[in-house]
Amino acid sequence: MFSANRIVTATTGALLLLLLLLAASSALTQQVVSDPKPASGSDAQFQNRSPRYKIAPGDSFDVNFELSPEFNQTGIAVQPDGYATLRNIGDIKVQGKTVPELTEILRAAYGKILHDPPISVILKDFERPYFVADGEVGRPGKYDLRGDTTLTQAVAMAGGFTDSAKHSQVLLFRRVNDQWLEAKIFNLKKMEKSGSLKEDPQLHPGDMVFVPKNAFSKIARFIPSSSLGTMVRPN
Repeated sequence: MFSANRIVTATTGALLLLLLLLAASSALTQQVVSDPKPASGSDAQFQNRSPRYKIAPGDSFDVNFELSPEFNQTGIAVQPDGYATLRNIGDIKVQGKTVPELTEILRAAYGKILHDPPISVILKDFERPYFVADGEVGRPGKYDLRGDTTLTQAVAMAGGFTDSAKHSQVLLFRRVNDQWLEAKIFNLKKMEKSGSLKEDPQLHPGDMVFVPKNAFSKIARFIPSSSLGTMVRPN
């Protein structure tokens, strides 16, 4: 688990605030999706979507040739520009590819040297699964995602709610693709009160949990201290 620190930039914070205001004003779940007409069952898609890992700069992988071990390569590093250098074929863009996709690319590239070579790609070093917690939690930051973790468990791992947290409108952001995020509001206050966690979603790698401030905390900061004397008068 990483140390507690703010990882969201001011620009991201402004975007989150805008999405929250839109959600509160419409009282509907906000979804940012690439399809202007989402198919029915989009809620299930939000909770069940499980994309394959895509290779990123800083990762490394091995390439094994079943019938030609002399071509085996270990610890191939993905460079900051997304390319990797492989023996006999040079630089290949691997960023954004899944392991099966990269396997097919290498099979085609080495097919110019070998006849239909059976190749296996094994990821060695890669970005560990994580989630981000921000807003009104005790310890905002980036956390390792190990095993099955639900939204309520993620909040607990991040130090729980602060006194000014709005338990009833916890936002969960999930990436749909490289351009779009999907967002949904969850009422953790209702879950806690009912004792039912049936609607408590499982987190996926890269998810972001954002806990907004409650309405009173937003208003209270603008009340001048001089006015408190008119609200509470001694007998």
